[in-house]
Amino acid sequence: MKQQTLAVAADEQSGFEQYRRQTKRDVFLATMQQIVPWQQLCAVIEPHYPKPGNGRPPVGLERMLRMYFVQHWFNLADEACEEALLDSTALRRFVGIDLGRERVPEGTTLLKFRRLLEQHRLGEKLFATVGQVLQARGLKVGTGTIVDATIIGAPNSTKNSDKARDPEMHQTRKGQQWYFGMKMHIGVDSRTGLAHSAVVTAANVHDKHPLPDLLHGNEQRVYGDSAYASQKALIGMKAPRARDFTNQRVRKGGEVDEAERAKNRNKSKVRARVEHVFAVVKRLWGFTKVRYRGLGKNATRSFVVLGLANIYLARVRLQA
Repeated sequence: MKQQTLAVAADEQSGFEQYRRQTKRDVFLATMQQIVPWQQLCAVIEPHYPKPGNGRPPVGLERMLRMYFVQHWFNLADEACEEALLDSTALRRFVGIDLGRERVPEGTTLLKFRRLLEQHRLGEKLFATVGQVLQARGLKVGTGTIVDATIIGAPNSTKNSDKARDPEMHQTRKGQQWYFGMKMHIGVDSRTGLAHSAVVTAANVHDKHPLPDLLHGNEQRVYGDSAYASQKALIGMKAPRARDFTNQRVRKGGEVDEAERAKNRNKSKVRARVEHVFAVVKRLWGFTKVRYRGLGKNATRSFVVLGLANIYLARVRLQA
């Protein structure tokens, strides 16, 4: 058995690991370190964050925010996030923890921080602050909005102490399949592809009902799939000048209208940009199932993840 070298035993910052190369995680964290507006986001939370006084001093606000974002990016539970920081030098460096001088914040500390955000509904404010920062950097909201919704699954098992499913979640049918959980409704700018509004409901709420809340009012075009067909009245309530560019149903009287199908294909070239947001949220960061019980807690997570997705999708522009 070979003797362990100093390169394996020493910390990365010590300079002994001369053959180590950057991983995708290193590149991602370095990018987020550079482009996330830490100062503005901390300013949103700071009025509600505990102040030093009697007893144990609180962990630094930006450090807790970084740990909270790591939890979302890598889809970790509270205790799993603590263990990931203990295990990964890259994550510790990003959060700003030196194990030679201090401990990693415990999972219960992260739990209290998360509940603080939920209690004061700071997820929505963080999402709005990210939007303001992006607009200040030139990524302004245009006159076209794409609306869509996706289902986030929830446990449907009743093998728990209450012998019941989450009462705030409901089931819905999509195609020939039944789903139980909630829906994330978003409005995305058709030019930049960034989400500017969001609504979280139970899964049995039809896509069309939150439609006015997904529009900012200055739209000239509204895109959406066939679930939003024939909703000009709802669109006009919030955006009276907007034209309806939602996909229409092509089967009429048992026959397919080829002209309408061709129009839908052209509309879908723009509408597909909304799927980029869902791809980041669900495929890249694993938010396909709820982690908490109740809509409120999962809504906070949804708004935070959407704000982070906007930053990630705009990373090239922000780095420039």
